[in-house]
Amino acid sequence: MPNLKQYIMLLLLSLAVSCAEKKPNTKQEKAATDNWKTIFNGKDLDGWTMKIRGFPMGENFGNTFRVENGILSIRYDAYGDNFDDRFGGLYFNKKLSNYRFRAEYRFVGETAPGAPEWGYRDSGIQFHSQPPATLSITDAFPICLEYNLHGGNGSDERPVGAACANGMFIEVNGEKNSGYCTPPVVSRTFHGDQWVSLEIDIKDGQITHYVNGEEILRYANPNYDPENKTAKALIINGDDTVKEGFLSIQSNSHPIDFRKIELLEY
Repeated sequence: MPNLKQYIMLLLLSLAVSCAEKKPNTKQEKAATDNWKTIFNGKDLDGWTMKIRGFPMGENFGNTFRVENGILSIRYDAYGDNFDDRFGGLYFNKKLSNYRFRAEYRFVGETAPGAPEWGYRDSGIQFHSQPPATLSITDAFPICLEYNLHGGNGSDERPVGAACANGMFIEVNGEKNSGYCTPPVVSRTFHGDQWVSLEIDIKDGQITHYVNGEEILRYANPNYDPENKTAKALIINGDDTVKEGFLSIQSNSHPIDFRKIELLEY
């Protein structure tokens, strides 16, 4: 049986080995953390451009997208009594390919008058989108993928994080999607005005959705739908794979806030 001195030496040796084994992982994790960039400065909309249906790119009708107290707020108080399908998006001004996006959001207030029934506590993060400058004045949504945001109504299940594909197809478990939106595998509903964390990871055709750090959906290999006229125009030399595009935050008729908007490019 080792004496006290030998026991202390063995303990120190064990700790040294343990630290040595963990050191590379710690460095990798630190490097990844260091590469995260804040892409919303909390002061203004610098680096972002809005496109709202019925208005030219860059026109922020009704001050839809605004910055208040360090938070990106989407509001419809200037829309009057009819939302009138004035859907929109706030686009980050850089085309992206392989990256991880994260942000916190919360639904607040009441749906805009005249909004569609599905607009209740509905929004989304659009990505792999066509360039916003190519949207026509009457286009409501771009050709894109979407991490769908749902908020609970206080009682029913309204899971967050479905993958919606507008003018595209995706593969889930190796099979092409059969509907416009593919529900998350892990169902999570958040009621009230609580802050929720979302993440989207995109790397080499593999896409993963997270909510509050938990993986809820994984899919792969997005490609353009040749039957969609706008999507067909994005197919270059017969290659219909979707490898990059623009990212935007939807204005879908229900007030919503965002903060801690960050990007990690691979």
